[in-house]
Amino acid sequence: MIVVSDTSPITNLAAIGKLDLLHQLYTNIVIPVAVYTEMVGVDKFVPGAVEVQTLPWITTQTVANAQSVVDIQASQDNIDLGEAEAIILALELKADLLLMDERRGRALAANYGLSVTGLLGVLLQAKRNGLIRAVKPVIDELIEEADFRVGSQLYAIVLQTAGE
Repeated sequence: MIVVSDTSPITNLAAIGKLDLLHQLYTNIVIPVAVYTEMVGVDKFVPGAVEVQTLPWITTQTVANAQSVVDIQASQDNIDLGEAEAIILALELKADLLLMDERRGRALAANYGLSVTGLLGVLLQAKRNGLIRAVKPVIDELIEEADFRVGSQLYAIVLQTAGE
């Protein structure tokens, strides 16, 4: 299974010490260079920065068609470089799944025919696979520790889906 990730799922799970859920669910994660740079190439601490540099199951790959990334950014408002590269890399690798939380990026990825899920979808899958007992405490920890933002309506839908 080929899984490409944007920054948010990695940084948020790393912030609460649950990054290994991605490894347990998907075995390997591929990130584009822009995502790596967003995490490692900044002057502040970013959760997951050390992990993307050291964990063998997270690999960084350069987008082959850089012009496609430029085209996406030129034609789409509010799609950052990491999102654009993640979408193009997922297309190039014919990825089975793209992990992305940002609404605009997810919508664009879906328009390209990509299968997309966000961090909340990852948590639901982790519960279905028996990797976590409950989704609610993990979401609450993400909100408190990682400043993860989730609207009250989506929060309720996810908990209902999880049977909690």
